[in-house]
Amino acid sequence: MVVTAGLLGPAGRVSLPGPSNNAVFGSRLFRKPVGPGPSARLGQKPLAPRNPNTTCFDSGGGSGGGAGALRGYSGGSGGGSGRSGAAGLWAAYTTLLAKKPLLTKSVTAGVLNGLGDVLAQVTVDKHRDFDFKRLAIFAFLGVAMIGPMLHAWYGVLGRVVTSTGPKAGLMRMVLDQFVAAPFFIGSVVAAVMVLEGHGEQVGPKLRRDLFSIVRSNWALWVPFQFLNFGYIPAQFQVLAANCVALVWNVYLSYASHN
Repeated sequence: MVVTAGLLGPAGRVSLPGPSNNAVFGSRLFRKPVGPGPSARLGQKPLAPRNPNTTCFDSGGGSGGGAGALRGYSGGSGGGSGRSGAAGLWAAYTTLLAKKPLLTKSVTAGVLNGLGDVLAQVTVDKHRDFDFKRLAIFAFLGVAMIGPMLHAWYGVLGRVVTSTGPKAGLMRMVLDQFVAAPFFIGSVVAAVMVLEGHGEQVGPKLRRDLFSIVRSNWALWVPFQFLNFGYIPAQFQVLAANCVALVWNVYLSYASHN
């Protein structure tokens, strides 16, 4: 914070002008009318004198705010607004996560599932027309199935492995990837095919492709889940998994339809 020397009182304290010394303060700073300065001689309009009845600290935002406030006009808009906006969104999300964890995780999974399918259709299945039904089904499964399943499963892991740290993260990762993951992936692939009207093909599809999908899953999720379970707070583990799942969902959407 920048403070002019004339406002410093004893012991370095800020002495702001109050009703009792407005006249003295005004007489010190504005005893004579402001004459034409260098800016006026160059054809520029000089700054108007500041009202002595106001404090010296106007509300100026961003990096330009401090200097502008001391001149009596509001400062420039710097990068603070962008940071405060992101911080506000994060605060709102964490509040919802604390108040309604299941709903928040489910909606988050639905959004990321849908985005993953969009990316899969646009970047991988370029030869096909965009399939809005497929997008709706994959997003619906995120809300109705994947989000709730992850919420419940992570709760079980937290009760089964109550300690924290790398060893606990390793135990949770083993349970997650080698016990739950094959069942979870098979359920998602089967649900996608049933909702798209291909229920009779679920058995052959799983027998043919499930192990290769699970093996690809291990390549991504084994290292990530070790870090997720070992170092990320429990309330943010589903969010972290969903963010990485954006990459995984591109592959899973593709693998479920080919």
